[in-house]
Amino acid sequence: MKTEVKKIDSNTREINVEVGGDIVKNKFEDVFKRISLEAKVPGFRPGHAPRDILEKQFGASAHEQVLKELIPDIYNQAVNKEELDVIELPQISEVKLDRSSLSFKAKVEVSPEIDVKDYRNARVNYKNVSVSAEEIKRSIDSIKESRKLEKLNDRLAKSLGYPSLAELEKVLEKQIFLQKENAQRQKVESEIIENLVKGLDFNLPQSLVKRQLEDMVRQAKLDLALKGATREKIDEQEKKMRDELEPEAKNQVKVYLILSAIAKKEDIPLDEHMPRKVMEFLLGEADWKIAD
Repeated sequence: MKTEVKKIDSNTREINVEVGGDIVKNKFEDVFKRISLEAKVPGFRPGHAPRDILEKQFGASAHEQVLKELIPDIYNQAVNKEELDVIELPQISEVKLDRSSLSFKAKVEVSPEIDVKDYRNARVNYKNVSVSAEEIKRSIDSIKESRKLEKLNDRLAKSLGYPSLAELEKVLEKQIFLQKENAQRQKVESEIIENLVKGLDFNLPQSLVKRQLEDMVRQAKLDLALKGATREKIDEQEKKMRDELEPEAKNQVKVYLILSAIAKKEDIPLDEHMPRKVMEFLLGEADWKIAD
């Protein structure tokens, strides 16, 4: 197999592919063998029709079937050979097939080359989480207001499913702690991401941006529908949604590609868990500064 890659732009490549010899010949033989077993040719039992008759009646069908089976396989081999990180289905053109050779061009969108540096030892400012008596009191007051109570005592705490007011306060303290801890963790992760993105500039693959934007618009439309908006109202707002969501779609794609680049450097599998695993790696490598 001969392959030649032409760079169209930063994210687009054109692969010229040529293959010949036994690969093409054997594929034609395999296809005609199957046709012979399945075709109904007057005067002949299945599998016994002469090849020249099969060629005459089913030559065009065999040609199409060979293309259908060979091109995906040869294309994948070419991509692997050239070590291209393809992110979208190819545009196939200039296909030429005869009984001994196949050639075609495949235009593909590839992931940009991202040189991620200094992602280890990221500075992390972490403040120890604590819950004040005032925060617990505000939570208690919120319960009182929602139930229109003058005060909350052991009896009312029991009615809420807790053995005493003291136990309810412990539960509220834990809930507040977890909320603050989660917010702190999100803040730390956001700071790491922000610092990674800040120093990198590259062209985003438009197919990924489009796909991400479509997912976000679909979710936004669903959210409106669940809130009772009519189809007409949702359709009216679609363009506005796209305009508002596009910057965030671009940012999410950029972050994903940067995390992918780190994953490749650190041999982290590029599966659905990749973003979380890379973030765990970055947090583990970070330079933590903990404040009281």
